[in-house]
Amino acid sequence: MNLRRTRAVAKKEFVHILRDARSLILALAMPMLMILLFGYALSLDVDQIPTAVLDQDRTPQSRELLERFQASRYFKIVEMADSQRAIEHGMDRGEVGLGIVIAHDYSEKLLTGRQAEVQLLFDGSDSNTASIAVGYADTVVQTYAVELREQFMDRRSGTEMPQSVEPQLRVWYNSELKSKNYIVPGLIAVILMIISALLTSLTIAREWEMGTMEQILSTPLRAEELVLGKMSAFFAVGLVDALIAVAIGVFVFGVPLRGSFWLLFATTCVFLFGALCWGILLSALARSQLLAFQMGIISSFLPAFLLSGFIFSIENMPRVVQVLSHIVPARYFVTLLKGIFLKGVGTYVLWVEIAFLMLYCALVFFGSTRKVGSRLA
Repeated sequence: MNLRRTRAVAKKEFVHILRDARSLILALAMPMLMILLFGYALSLDVDQIPTAVLDQDRTPQSRELLERFQASRYFKIVEMADSQRAIEHGMDRGEVGLGIVIAHDYSEKLLTGRQAEVQLLFDGSDSNTASIAVGYADTVVQTYAVELREQFMDRRSGTEMPQSVEPQLRVWYNSELKSKNYIVPGLIAVILMIISALLTSLTIAREWEMGTMEQILSTPLRAEELVLGKMSAFFAVGLVDALIAVAIGVFVFGVPLRGSFWLLFATTCVFLFGALCWGILLSALARSQLLAFQMGIISSFLPAFLLSGFIFSIENMPRVVQVLSHIVPARYFVTLLKGIFLKGVGTYVLWVEIAFLMLYCALVFFGSTRKVGSRLA
């Protein structure tokens, strides 16, 4: 491989990028817009669930239960309904996510030591929110029920009974349980995969459409020189995009960067190299820029979004899909980002993902040089 010819191709691509100012601005602005849009719009947090209450008892005991719901940040009482039908209408309009129905004999059963029932109605049209709300509501009710049982036993025995088990919870890595801390690192991987594949997916195809590929064919340029030269210019743009995405994640969304910045930089470079080579391979396969663009979108966005573990847990997918996800490079980079950002772990934990990414880079680089070489031959 001749470095002089590689530098010449890289210089040509840099000049082309700088001359096309609109495309350069779009390439730098797109990750900023995407991470801001997805970061603010895409949230898995379930709190302030609109709650309607039908209190048929209207006693201090029923009001005490409602105060427990109101004190929780997960529920917001928006309506005191006069009938169960009113709660159903609120759910039909999408204004109520939880309905609490307290029977008229609630306090009577409570004071006499009998089992008092409270009906909780959930809007299951959004199954994810409903399942989380069920857990929150059950925790509020069960905690209150335990306190009432202890008070009842204390009154009967005349002495205060100590709590037999006192759980102490410690949440590691994301103590505030913010979904943005989970989403934003994975979002960086998805954005870089899309940007990188699209940046280089048009390079070889553009040469064919512009008629300059015939001039390249007449030169002693080798396939690896052409691939590395074209990729180097877009590699610099990709690094700037990665820096923008990381800066927004840390300083705008407040995602903690607990691990090594240099490990993050090194793994990002490896991932970018593979993604850019994938774009060049697609560009060599398709002589049309439109076809190359479509192939880039299908092969980068959909797998990175759906099969990387960015949002959807891979462990909950069908077995066939789990096996298929192993060929998606974004899966390994998402694991690397979450490990470096949230857990602060290093290569002693993440070496498997790093090895898979390096293997992916080697295979895609070999495939792109072979395909470009067949075009040049």
